[in-house]
Amino acid sequence: MFGLSEYPDAILRGVALGVIALIWVIVLVRTIGLRTFSKMTAFDFVVTLATGSLLASAATVTEWTALVQALSAIMALLVAQLVLARLRRGSRRFQLLLENDPTMLMYDGKILEGALAETRVSESDILNKIRSAGISDLADVRSMVLESTGDISIISGTEEPTEEVMQEVDCCHGPLKRHVARGK
Repeated sequence: MFGLSEYPDAILRGVALGVIALIWVIVLVRTIGLRTFSKMTAFDFVVTLATGSLLASAATVTEWTALVQALSAIMALLVAQLVLARLRRGSRRFQLLLENDPTMLMYDGKILEGALAETRVSESDILNKIRSAGISDLADVRSMVLESTGDISIISGTEEPTEEVMQEVDCCHGPLKRHVARGK
């Protein structure tokens, strides 16, 4: 690629192409915005992983056309992410096509077994999250939600979560859903 003997060429190629690819990603992130490597949706996570993989590929190519292809693929993914984020923000229907609603896993200190089965979350996952949040009693958990990103959120304390906070959360059970929707 650089016309040197095998090892010096490989070293120079790895350094030069890695730096070029990294600069390209920095330029794209600065242009597209901070949300580029967020984990707000599963698609965001996939784009982050794919970008990392393409960045690694770009640093190891042996031809300039392969570098251009890898850099173009990175740009296409990040632009697609930008377009989808804007569409998602502007349309609830489009948002539902891209992601699941958050799901209630616990409510008022009680584990919702149906929700665990539906989301494939185990009781040990729930207990681990409660312990890591520093909560010592299940009764202190007002609600636990599996977010659309795969993260688990916990609301604890004596106050019920408001309707605004619980907006879009799938409670899995009719009476509970109505109870939470009323904010009671």
